[in-house]
Amino acid sequence: MKTGIVVFPGSNCDRDVHHVLNDVVGINAEYVWHTEKSIEDYDALILPGGFSYGDRLRAGVIAAQSPIVEAIKKKANEGLPILGICNGFQILVEAGLLPGALVKNVKLKFSCKWLEMEVLNVNTPFTNLFRLNDQVNIPIAHGEGRYIISGDKLHDLNENNQIVFKYKDQNPNGSTEMIAAICNKEGNVMGLMPHPERASEPILLPNQTTSNAGLIFLSLKNFLSSYIKN
Repeated sequence: MKTGIVVFPGSNCDRDVHHVLNDVVGINAEYVWHTEKSIEDYDALILPGGFSYGDRLRAGVIAAQSPIVEAIKKKANEGLPILGICNGFQILVEAGLLPGALVKNVKLKFSCKWLEMEVLNVNTPFTNLFRLNDQVNIPIAHGEGRYIISGDKLHDLNENNQIVFKYKDQNPNGSTEMIAAICNKEGNVMGLMPHPERASEPILLPNQTTSNAGLIFLSLKNFLSSYIKN
């Protein structure tokens, strides 16, 4: 199994994700530059965090115009598992692969801390090893992480079980209904604002704490193992 990590100018979490996939989880991972137009060799794609194009104009909006995005859209429609983390989530939204919008935090300040989120959907390639309502200890680091959606689109998210994770006990950025992650209707494309790659090894965790955030990547491995065998 092989996963492509899509790198844009300004990405800065690509090496973290690469390390976790290759050295911790055991998934072969390769960097894919944003100018590539063919991504046929990959069983999954991850768009990592960072500040693509310096977040100019709006976070993710310029990266969403990159040559590789059309190929990503094609593979998404074919059912390829695609995960956007933080800035990657912003890019997926700006590209139209996920609904809603990500805007500046309600307090207009960069937020960097550990918190807990709750699992609401265990039927995606990235959550199949969780149990419903599991609590996940995980860090956030963003200035434009406030997820907003309303009306019929919000109704559809709830109706279609597209809300994958919600923040628990505290809303760090003012997101609608404390949403931390969503997926498309098919479940193969997920956008997540917190950073699981920063919680996938014991050495990274705050003192006296544990985290099951690495199950996001282990779930992907589990999904790909079953998919490739079949």
